[in-house]
Amino acid sequence: MFGDPLTIDGSVVEALNRFLTDPGNRLVNNLYRVVAKYGTVDEINTAAREARRLPNLMERLRHLGSPYLEDLAWLIKERDRGAFVSIAGFRAGVLGAAGQGRCFDEGKAVTLEISALQYFPWLIAEAKQAIERREIMPGRYIRVRAMREQEADQGDILAVAAAMQIIGASYVESLDTKGTDGSNVHLGGPETITGYFGGIGQPNEHALLWVDELLYYYTRYGINEVLNINAGTILLGYLLYRMGIDIFFKISVFMGNDNPYAVLWTLFMARLFARADGSTPLIGFNLSNSVNTETLLSSAAVRRALGLENRVRIEHHIVEAYKSIVRQPYNRRGDLLAVARSVPNISAKHEGGDPAVEETREHPSDILDYFRAKEEVISSGAMPLLERNYLDKHDAVNETARALTREGLAFIGARKLHPR
Repeated sequence: MFGDPLTIDGSVVEALNRFLTDPGNRLVNNLYRVVAKYGTVDEINTAAREARRLPNLMERLRHLGSPYLEDLAWLIKERDRGAFVSIAGFRAGVLGAAGQGRCFDEGKAVTLEISALQYFPWLIAEAKQAIERREIMPGRYIRVRAMREQEADQGDILAVAAAMQIIGASYVESLDTKGTDGSNVHLGGPETITGYFGGIGQPNEHALLWVDELLYYYTRYGINEVLNINAGTILLGYLLYRMGIDIFFKISVFMGNDNPYAVLWTLFMARLFARADGSTPLIGFNLSNSVNTETLLSSAAVRRALGLENRVRIEHHIVEAYKSIVRQPYNRRGDLLAVARSVPNISAKHEGGDPAVEETREHPSDILDYFRAKEEVISSGAMPLLERNYLDKHDAVNETARALTREGLAFIGARKLHPR
């Protein structure tokens, strides 16, 4: 008999454990078969660690004769000579004499996040501007470029992996195995938007193909943090982590966490499948663009109650691409300022420029540009326009950093570039 009607009976947990550990469980056995392609758990983690080591990444770029190697050498040189503004220097530039002696709560520092870093040269352009203007480089980068394309592009995938270690930032890759690869038969272009109901999707066998792709990039390039958009692949991510494979993921805005109960479901599953030490592969999750400050605060309370406050980042869109995703003007910087003083481990995601800037551009940022092939972007003459869109996002990141600073709130930029 159940006691409190909301209590989960121990027999239910036992039944779930029996199901997951049943030797005849086809779902779990199919997962094990994919994992076995890459070796034992120890072999898989060792391969990823070696692939991720900075000297190994640099050597592979040298072997390729990559033009990006010179840019990485420049980035290291500029970092080591202290060319980037310190946090104290940035704050002084914002506050002037009024900031002397002001205290900032670093325990609730907001992570500055930018999306999407499609091409490695954009990072170098961003760094040059940051040096010139004494600006902050983000502490977190999201990539949405096709994995196969960046893998074949003069070492782009290696250069970004190396750069993130050089500057001290985290980053997320978006795997190719998702409904937009043709597996969701209902998706074409924007005119088939109703096919997105229930998310982009990873139908049928594509959940296991996602695992296969994840392990390929994990073992070959050391990429250990990816975007996750589907309930099935989220569960598979939990199972991989419980098996001992040290991968992490963030949940996309496309999952639609738009109320505290959806957040409870998301974090409940993270807690349920956490390792014995309490750690979880869920490193962060995007809330829906439609959430208000009350949902942000309620979600933070759920996260704290489940013991995940220091483990799972709440990622909130401050600005969005100007076209093809939300109604404009969209600017949620006020929400961030309202909650940042009381909510730790939150990131401010910038997926567009500030609307007042975007509306002046010849080519405002467009979420559909994420799905354009590099060859087509170049042949159409759009690359300078898309780079300008990216730098507008960088400008929005710095506007958020200034707004936080004026309120006495701390932020996290690229840790190895901006000493405190």
